[in-house]
Amino acid sequence: MSLRKIGILLSGRGSNFEAIQRAIAAGTLDAEIAVVISNREAAPGIETARRFGLKTVVMPSQGVPREQFDRELVRVLNEHQVDLVCLAGYMRLLSGYFVQAFPQRILNIHPSLLPSFPGLDAQHQALDYGVKYTGCTVHFVDEHLDNGPIVLQAVVPVEDNDTYETLSARILAQEHQIYSKAIGIVLRGEYRIEGRRVICV
Repeated sequence: MSLRKIGILLSGRGSNFEAIQRAIAAGTLDAEIAVVISNREAAPGIETARRFGLKTVVMPSQGVPREQFDRELVRVLNEHQVDLVCLAGYMRLLSGYFVQAFPQRILNIHPSLLPSFPGLDAQHQALDYGVKYTGCTVHFVDEHLDNGPIVLQAVVPVEDNDTYETLSARILAQEHQIYSKAIGIVLRGEYRIEGRRVICV
C-alpha cells in the first residue's frame, strides 16, 4: 500500500513542517510529503525542504487575486496527488474554491486554544488578556478564519514572568507534538465529525 501524501503550504520558516518531516523520518507518522509550496520566494521553509530533498514549488502571491491564485494552487496539489493539505505558517486566507476542492482534507495549527484569540499575534493576545492558560489547536480549515472543527488541542500554562518569546517557544514545542499526531488521526480515518465536534475513534 502506498503512503498517504501530504501537501505543505508555508509562508515563513516552516518549523511545523520540519516537525512533520521529522515524525515521518522517525516512523511515527506513516505518510510522505509530496510537495512543499510557498507563496513567498524568500521563505526559509522552502530552503529547508530543498535540503530534505523534497519537491518544492514557489508561487508568488503578491498582487494575484485570491481565487485565481487558489485555482493554480489546487491544480499543483492535485498534480502531486495529495491526500491532505497541511498549513504550516501559511499567511493567506484560503478561498471558498480552495476549501471546496479539499473538503475535510485541510488542516491548520494555531497558537491558541481556539476559539480564543484567532488571527494574528495570538500569543500577544493571550498575554494582553491575562489568561492563565493558552496553548495550540489543530483544526480542519473552512472558509472562515481559524474556525473549522477542532481535532486536537494542547494546554500551555502562562507564567507570571512570561514574555512573548518565552510563551511562544513553549506553545511551539506543543505544536510540534500535536500536529503530527492529528495528521495521523486524519490520514488513518480514526475520527468522525458530529456537528462541530471531532470524535477520535
